[in-house]
Amino acid sequence: MKTADQLRNLFEKYLNNNCDAIEMQQLMDYFELGENPTQLKSLISDALEDWDEPYENNSAIANVLVKVDKDLFDQIQHTKKYAPEAKHKKLKVWMQIAAVAAMVTIIFSGIYFFNNQSAKLPAVAKVLPQEVQPGEFGATLTMANGQKVNLGSASNGEISRESGIVISKTDDGRLVYESVGNVSDPNALNTLSTARGETYQVRLPDGSLVYLNAASSITYSASLMQNGKRMVKLNGEAYFEVAKDKLHPFIVETNKQTIEVLGTHFNISSYADDETEKTTLLEGSVKVSASGNTKILKPGQQAKLHEGKIQVSETDTDLAVAWKNNEFVVESEHIENIMKMVERWYNVEVVYLGEKTNQRFSGKVSRFDKLSKVLEIVEYTGEAHFKVKGRTVYVSR
Repeated sequence: MKTADQLRNLFEKYLNNNCDAIEMQQLMDYFELGENPTQLKSLISDALEDWDEPYENNSAIANVLVKVDKDLFDQIQHTKKYAPEAKHKKLKVWMQIAAVAAMVTIIFSGIYFFNNQSAKLPAVAKVLPQEVQPGEFGATLTMANGQKVNLGSASNGEISRESGIVISKTDDGRLVYESVGNVSDPNALNTLSTARGETYQVRLPDGSLVYLNAASSITYSASLMQNGKRMVKLNGEAYFEVAKDKLHPFIVETNKQTIEVLGTHFNISSYADDETEKTTLLEGSVKVSASGNTKILKPGQQAKLHEGKIQVSETDTDLAVAWKNNEFVVESEHIENIMKMVERWYNVEVVYLGEKTNQRFSGKVSRFDKLSKVLEIVEYTGEAHFKVKGRTVYVSR
């Protein structure tokens, strides 16, 4: 049990937005116990009484008072400003009333803050470090007849014969399409999808190779051909090595743009929860079209699509395809972008505690490393801290 002075210092840190995740949990645990209501009221009322600025100017104290009648606290502020001599009478009365409400508010806010649990929550500090393993090679193939095949557990060899196409899984785990005759149904669609924590590769009927990142999918016909064009629809992120065929353009459609090539190597990042879609060209030439705008990319360029506008700039292509080479590489990235990568590859949920850092981070690790190794890069700066509980990562400053 903490001493009165320790609790007072901890509460003052809370009001000044200086609590880390562990200290926050300790404070919430103490308020939830409610073993000494007199001390609690004194703690809160003294802190509020000593506050020199209007409580609206501080986010922490505003959170504490969110369920307390605003008129009541306006009167407190007025009394402090215009009648300092009333501090030991009227103000103390107001503070005692307010303290009870504030205490209830803190208890409520604390419980809501940590997953809205009604039972007493275990302190974050008591949670032992847990290792989250990296993603793995796996995907689900949904064929035109509705059959689903878990490719992670499927045996090597022939998986299906469909519309004149043989679908096989190779010894190295890759999905391969091979034409063995006339395609009976050229419009029969297949979808290859990865969940969080999965990645996969597929060689399409024309010989093009596609690397699929986590939480992504591509949809295509068994023959790949539609109206004389090789057509693929993408959700998420994929790296393409397109086989050359001047007579049949290769088209990739996302929810917001269309990319057309003849034969080239490029990467597309088109996650639904990202504000910007990125197309990065490594070799050859691509045409990017969206909302009536068209741009032609040269090797080493990246097109960013945001709010219907396409911006082209020179870029480090190694960053764009690091995931394909089984690496986590970030350069001057915000914490939100890094944690999205972590969510997708390690299949975890990310929860932010308090204000997010504006710091940008750079670093490089293998995608085969455990989650803790990735988080160390960010935490080393001192600008962000992490607590892992099960498959949830709590992020604080």
